[in-house]
Amino acid sequence: MLDVRRLRLLRELALRGTIAAVAEALSFTPSAVSQQLATLEREAGVALLERSGRGVRLTPAGQKLVRHAEAVLERLERAAAELAEARHGPAGPLRIGAFPTATRAIVPEALMLLAARHPALEPMVSETDPAGAAHALRAGDLDVALIHDYDLVPAPLEPGLAAEALCEEEMYLAAPSPAPAGLGGLALLAHWRDAPWIMAAPDTLCRAVTEQMCGAAGFVPRVRHQVDAFATVLAFVGVGQGVAVVPQLGATDPPPGVCLTALPVRRRTRIAFRRGAGPHPAIAALTRALRESVPGRLGAP
Repeated sequence: MLDVRRLRLLRELALRGTIAAVAEALSFTPSAVSQQLATLEREAGVALLERSGRGVRLTPAGQKLVRHAEAVLERLERAAAELAEARHGPAGPLRIGAFPTATRAIVPEALMLLAARHPALEPMVSETDPAGAAHALRAGDLDVALIHDYDLVPAPLEPGLAAEALCEEEMYLAAPSPAPAGLGGLALLAHWRDAPWIMAAPDTLCRAVTEQMCGAAGFVPRVRHQVDAFATVLAFVGVGQGVAVVPQLGATDPPPGVCLTALPVRRRTRIAFRRGAGPHPAIAALTRALRESVPGRLGAP
């Protein structure tokens, strides 16, 4: 009989690429991961891994088993959801990951609705960059995560996850003066090609989309400041420290000296969870509350 916990480790190895990465993500030692995978090979009766340089890679049999593991894990999530509904409905801990602008503009209202409707539910919110949400969901560190992507930087769902659309928002150029008349689309960014730019940290989707937009306008931006909080970004723009691209949720109440110009790019927010977990009563209750908490000024998905 194949052990589900070991199947999960094999799936994570297929996604993360190294035993060390799997061990770090799931709070194991590398030797423990190796031992568990060796046991899984004995259970399977066929080689699942082979050496590749200093690392390992999955054999064809290992790749086939990962596909079965995805199906097994999804079925287990569905079973857990049905059992939870039969036991008590929405109750107990619910670990939620959300990016900062959603944490400020959407999540508080949703938490208030949950408290009124399901007092036995215990939501716990952690600010989480969408780039790390998939790993946290699969590892069981989160039950639900708000993730986003952009027109220019689509982010396909990773294996083992499902998502439902929540909302869309516009993107803006924040600058110390209006765009010159006649400039539109991404071409208006080129007017600021020689200005200092304020961007999010590397390896974030916010940073990637700004770089893609500037590249589409024909230049590489000169980054002076790296700031993640959009309120701080706008404050920097307001005192002449550069220009930036900000989403609609991050562009509320700009300070004096900041001009916002709409760009032809939209950011889409989705509610993500482990595949099969959507019907879980706690996740279904949160999804409903989040939908009711989206500010009316945002677009429908």
